[in-house]
This record gives sequence, C-alpha cells and structure tokens, in this order.
Amino acid sequence: MGANRLTGLDAARGAAVLGMFAVHVGPPPVPEGAGWLLVAADGRAPAVFTLIAGFSLALARSRAAGPPPLRATLTRSAILAGLGLCLAALSPGILVILAFYAVYFLAAEPFTRLRTRTLAAAAGAAVVLGPVLSYTLGRAAGLRTGGRGGTPVPADLLSWSGAAGTVRELLLSGAYPLLTYFPYILVGMALGRLADLRSKRSLGLLAGAGAAAAVAGYGASWLAMGPGGRRASLLDAVAREHPWAAAEPDPVAAVLAEQFGAIPSTSWDWLLLAGPYSQTPLETLGNAGAGAALLGLLALAARVGRVARALRPLAAVGAMALSVYVVHAVALAMFLRGWTGWDALAGFSACAMAGCLLWGHFLRGTRLGRGPLEWALRAVTPA
Repeated sequence: MGANRLTGLDAARGAAVLGMFAVHVGPPPVPEGAGWLLVAADGRAPAVFTLIAGFSLALARSRAAGPPPLRATLTRSAILAGLGLCLAALSPGILVILAFYAVYFLAAEPFTRLRTRTLAAAAGAAVVLGPVLSYTLGRAAGLRTGGRGGTPVPADLLSWSGAAGTVRELLLSGAYPLLTYFPYILVGMALGRLADLRSKRSLGLLAGAGAAAAVAGYGASWLAMGPGGRRASLLDAVAREHPWAAAEPDPVAAVLAEQFGAIPSTSWDWLLLAGPYSQTPLETLGNAGAGAALLGLLALAARVGRVARALRPLAAVGAMALSVYVVHAVALAMFLRGWTGWDALAGFSACAMAGCLLWGHFLRGTRLGRGPLEWALRAVTPA
C-alpha cells in the first residue's frame, strides 16, 4: 500500500505482535488486574495475527492489476518457510509460526480468485470443517491423546521420515497447522473484500459483527460446558483417556496445556470448548470475531487525528511485523534466553515501538522504510 499505509490496520497488526510478545515473555495469564491483558492475548494473538494477514492479502490483491505470477508466491513462501525452520531451531522456547505461514499463503492462492460470496461461504465452512477434520484425521494419524503442538526444524528434512513428519506438522499436528489456522486466513480475506476501511459505517459494522461473533463463539462454549452439562462428560473422557490429568486442579486445562494447534481426538465433547489454543469451531469463531472487532475499532479510532497520532507507535510495529517478529525471536534465543515477566514484556514492547518509530523516521521515503526484512523479501521476489 506504499506510503498510504492504513494506520488502523497496522495498529491492529501491531497489537497482535505485542500480544505474541505477551505469550512468549510475559508472566502467566492470571484473570486479575493487569493479568486480564495477558488472558486476552493468550491463544488469540496468533489467531488475530493470521486473520489480519488474510485481510491484508485481500487488500493487496484488490489493488493489483492482476494476480501475481505463481513464481512470486512460491518464492515468498519458500523464504518464509526457510526463515521459520531456522528460527524454530534457534529458538526452541517459542512456537515459531513463519513456516506455517508459508503453507497458508500457498493454500490461499486458489481462493484469491473466487467471487466474494463464494469466498465468504468457504470461510464460514472452514471455521467448522477445519477443526472437525483435524479431530477426525487425528484419530487416523494416531493423535488421540497427544503428539500435537510441534514446530519443524531444518534437521527434520534430512530424512524421508523426518520430511514426512514435517508435512504432517504443517498440515495437521503442528502448533499452527493448516487445518485449524487456515480458516483465519479465509475469514480475513472475506472481511478484506466485504469491509470498506474508508467508510465509517462499514467499520462500525465490522466491529459490531466481530463482537457479536466473539460473544456467540465463547458464549456457546460456556453454555455447553456449564448449563449444558457437557463438562461432566468431558471429565469422564479425561479420566478414561488421560488419567495422568485427573489429579490436576483443572484436568481439562491440563490436557490442553500439553498440546497446541488442536484438541485430542478422544471425545467429541472437546469440540465444544473455546479455551486458548483448543482450535475448535467455537474458539475459531470467537477468535475471528475478536480480531474483526479489534480491527474495526482501531480503524474507526484512527479516523480521529489525535488518536491516529497516539496509535503511531503501535502502527509502526505492525508495518514492520516480519522484522520485529524475527528480531524478537533471535533476541530471545541468543541474548535474553529465559527472561520473562512484566519487565521483559514491557522491555520488548517499548524497544519494538521505539525502534520501529526511529527506523520509519530516518528511512521514510526509502525502500528500506518499510522494514529491513520486508524490503529484502520484496527485493528477491519476482515482479
């Protein structure tokens, strides 16, 4: 989008980046005081980040003279995959998402050519079918009680079995597998087609519809687990299939804490949850709604001059999201290993916002102004 980057969109992406900082270096999410901010980020930050990637993809394609050549998409995806694999090996303490992003963008190619109504229908279907397929295929792949949540590294590609395991992680069993995270890309693409970021009314509808979807997703799970009585059935499944968790204060949360990206394939009642990283239809709906509401609200707020200026530090991070993400992963791996807590979160967030503002100020108008890795990715991609 050149020099006319949208402040609200960048600010929403920047908020998702800081949310991922909170997950990686922040203290445990405790629902009290400032801990509510961490509760809000837990599980939602990567989902919102992914949804906004789909939204941005739709905006970029709508402004292009035509779809880019497949070679350009393949090149970008290969670079992201290589970067993600190396970062995962360098930073084993965090679940690096970039290799999974490469798969999302490849899978998105045919959907960029669909009509808006068809794309919206596909997005709605994916919210339900993605998690259900993940659950069903998990049984067939031997993932009934565990084995989910990994991230591939370069060493996995040195053997046929390792390469096959990498493919399985990217599609089904990894921390951000295609089946349960690609729905966010499709929802973001559909919203990018339907929402007009220049229209106050459209932004209000985006925020309102997003909030309604979030309430519907999280609320339906609460009704099913509480008044609906399905938690008792789920606890029976935990006692039967995950006996080690039965003595934990919250057996359900204990089981989910052992894996990311999907639920265990031991009981259909798992699909009624909406907890962090459960990746059920209800959590996907709730997370997508939260992301849409955040984007709509920040885009509305950015229409006010003073608020837009206040959002500039956040938007600066969002405009350089790839560079910021990679730098923070490298810093955690090489210099700040084990540094966590409120001080770590405040330090990472302040350095990211200040650094991006200074970078943008001194390099504005140059090709490097959009960020070093953003420039490099653009430079090596076929026109």
